[in-house]
Amino acid sequence: MKRLLAALACATALNAFAQADEIAHPDPAVEKRLKDLSEELRCLVCQNETIAASQAPLALDLRNQIRSMIREGKSDDEIRAYLVDRYGDFVLYNPPLKANTLLLWLGPFALLIVGGVVVVRIARTRRAAQPATDVPPERQREINALLEQGERDGR
Repeated sequence: MKRLLAALACATALNAFAQADEIAHPDPAVEKRLKDLSEELRCLVCQNETIAASQAPLALDLRNQIRSMIREGKSDDEIRAYLVDRYGDFVLYNPPLKANTLLLWLGPFALLIVGGVVVVRIARTRRAAQPATDVPPERQREINALLEQGERDGR
């Protein structure tokens, strides 16, 4: 039990130490560019967060790396290109429309269309299976007479 507590304490301390490693640049323009860029990039660990919002160590490293690239004078496009070369189009929240990202862009629309077709087919099948309610009055009288006769005969 003591070892488990010691391991948890070490992990917590290391996590706090890793989070403290982010050093903001004194120039607000650099931090603004970093914020803008990091909101366009997906955290590869969390995947539902931008690297601006993520507290994962990899996101921290990427923010520091972007900050240093900005200090080196690289443009936003150069930084994006570097990250895409390294991690693929998945790192971008809005990946470009290419052959290998076509499913990513068209997949939701295809699922929506398939779902609509399924709903229409189910509705048509149910409508066809329902008994006819528009029975002419003459036919309804015949049906009622047959039902009454069946009840009298004990069927």
